[in-house]
Amino acid sequence: MKKIWFLIKNHVLLAVVLVGILVVVGVVATRLIRAATTPLTKKYQTAVVTQQDISQIVSASGSVEAENKATLKFPTSGRLAWVGVQEGDWVKPWQVLASLDKHDLEKTLVRALRDYALERNDFEQEYRVTYQGQTPQTALTDTVKRLLEKNQWDLDKAVADVEIADYAVKMATLTSPIEGLVTEIKNAVPGSNIVYTTTEFTVVNPKVMKFVANADELDIGKIQLGQSVTVFLDAYPDEEFTGTVKQIGFSALTTSGGGTAFPLEIILGSNADYRFKDGMNGDCEITIAQKPAVLVVPYEAVKQKDDYQYVAVIDGRQIQEIKVETGLESDSQIEISHGLQEGQIVITGDES
Repeated sequence: MKKIWFLIKNHVLLAVVLVGILVVVGVVATRLIRAATTPLTKKYQTAVVTQQDISQIVSASGSVEAENKATLKFPTSGRLAWVGVQEGDWVKPWQVLASLDKHDLEKTLVRALRDYALERNDFEQEYRVTYQGQTPQTALTDTVKRLLEKNQWDLDKAVADVEIADYAVKMATLTSPIEGLVTEIKNAVPGSNIVYTTTEFTVVNPKVMKFVANADELDIGKIQLGQSVTVFLDAYPDEEFTGTVKQIGFSALTTSGGGTAFPLEIILGSNADYRFKDGMNGDCEITIAQKPAVLVVPYEAVKQKDDYQYVAVIDGRQIQEIKVETGLESDSQIEISHGLQEGQIVITGDES
């Protein structure tokens, strides 16, 4: 009886082992078959070689400014007698904006004119009577020469005093050199004493506006005057505006991130409806090169090996590394000028 039970136990154990082996073989075989039949396109991140237009673009951020803008201040402090404009008023060239009290300034001018008249009279009297027409160049003695030179200096000083006093009277009236809107008036209350450094009037001509941006130094050599620019403003997120590069700055500046950039001035289109406002922020794109109907692939598909570039192409169950020549590059794609054909499948990423 024990012998029979032993034989049965051994046969059961053997059967279990055989079943286990069959299960392992089945799993391995299934995986091998699946690996052999799964397309490579499902194992890698891929893209198709397509034919389309490609553009190389330089991007920069900036803000809108007026082409003609004037911030005006009095050259001296004093009592503000009169303000003739308000914010939002339209002014013409050389229109008076405000004036200081001229009472003391005009008195100073009158005093300077009187002093000049006295000095001129003394100068003429001594020239004709005392020195009988002598000049410093024809003076008979050094003493006479020095006295004649002093008389001339005193007269020149009197003339300068008149000019300075007259200038002060004229500068007490603040005028606008341009036409435009008065957009801001600071610290200008009639009847108050003002400090010339803090009182100011800002006039902006909104008819011609520009977009001022900072282009990275790596891109500045690709930008040329007259190039077309597409401008995107935060105030109008669903619209695009066109402009033209008018000026490329000569001197570099340091960006907030520590990089080096050059300022660009881009003239915008008509602003008859005043949609472009001083200070609006946005971005711009400058197309520096473009080609129509060329073969392109995603930038990630092109790899570098030694001194050449290649693309991994899926051909049935095989992967081929094909040497390629490239051309223009956009933000996401690159032109393939030689080596590939339209419709080929290329690998853009590692196994998924």
